[in-house]
Amino acid sequence: MKKRLSTPGPTTVPESVLLKMAEPIIHHRSAEYGELFAQINQGLKYLFQTENEVLTFTSSGTGAMEAAVVNLLSPGDKVLVVRGGKFGERWAEICTAYGVQVEPLDVEWGHAVDPQQIAAKLEAVPEIRTVFTTHSETSTGVINDIEAIGQIVREHSVLLVVDGITSIGTHRFLPDQWHIDVAVTGSQKGLMLSPGLAFASVSQKAWEMVKSSNLPKYYWSFSAAKKFLTKNQNPYTPAVSLLVGLKKSLEMIQEEGLENIWARHQRHAQATRAAVRALGLEVFAKNPSNILTIVRVPEGIDGKLLLKTIRTKYGITMAGGQAALAGKVVRISHMGYIDDFDILTAIAALERGLKDLEWQLELGSGVTAAQQVLGE
Repeated sequence: MKKRLSTPGPTTVPESVLLKMAEPIIHHRSAEYGELFAQINQGLKYLFQTENEVLTFTSSGTGAMEAAVVNLLSPGDKVLVVRGGKFGERWAEICTAYGVQVEPLDVEWGHAVDPQQIAAKLEAVPEIRTVFTTHSETSTGVINDIEAIGQIVREHSVLLVVDGITSIGTHRFLPDQWHIDVAVTGSQKGLMLSPGLAFASVSQKAWEMVKSSNLPKYYWSFSAAKKFLTKNQNPYTPAVSLLVGLKKSLEMIQEEGLENIWARHQRHAQATRAAVRALGLEVFAKNPSNILTIVRVPEGIDGKLLLKTIRTKYGITMAGGQAALAGKVVRISHMGYIDDFDILTAIAALERGLKDLEWQLELGSGVTAAQQVLGE
């Protein structure tokens, strides 16, 4: 049975990228590596759509999140954290671990944050130095209006730090225009790569705060990463084979073009949502992201058993809900190395899994609805 990934990370890695990573390893202090890393850094600027330097770390995306906290802040600093899902909550957990005071802005799961709520918080708590938020919240399927948030944060002269781990390379994302000071992402999402690399773009305004930060840092030091970047090197041993694969994936992204990639993800999201509604199911997010569709499991169906059936019987791995949504939703990814027929296959598997669990539906109705969108 052929196995397929339909999860919001890790995502499918193209065969051409896998083959590059299988090549003999090179030494990370060689001229050959320096040339490779220089090309990667130019590709990362294109990916991020930024003129700022993009720093690379060997870690998951959470490592870049932690790096953002420890390089910008000091103990006792007050920050605003938008908590609208598990990954918004992660910002708060990292800040709390380092003695940073969190002013939470809690948002009902499934809803986007209202930018005016952020404005009101900044007015009410003038001690806030930084706003932490998430662009595409994969635990709820929501996309937040970072462009509007960026304008508000700029007017209050505080920093804006954005988790773009699932949106960079999939959704329209313009950090320089949107006044984002630090944006982070990871390799196993829209970059179509294996897990293990994380990235952070850092604005000039953010570099000024780096100078005064006194939270403990060593491996996560932005300053050390920036110093070595001028020599096309990393401070410590990097994940060389992953970076070789990254060069190839960045080439593929540039060849397709980000505008086309953003449009592709939007089209696949629209097709998936049309299919879900045609089946009589509900899309969980009120302001849905283009990187995944979260489907409410119908009444009387065991969500965990549904996922297991789709995985073991049809070879497709989808993701379940997190925290209070465990067993109640199915998360279907359309992120990264995905084409029309991956979408149709995922919808067909969802239909057959529901049918196997004796939920009443007309087989093919979801696929037909998706085909209509994809065929336009």
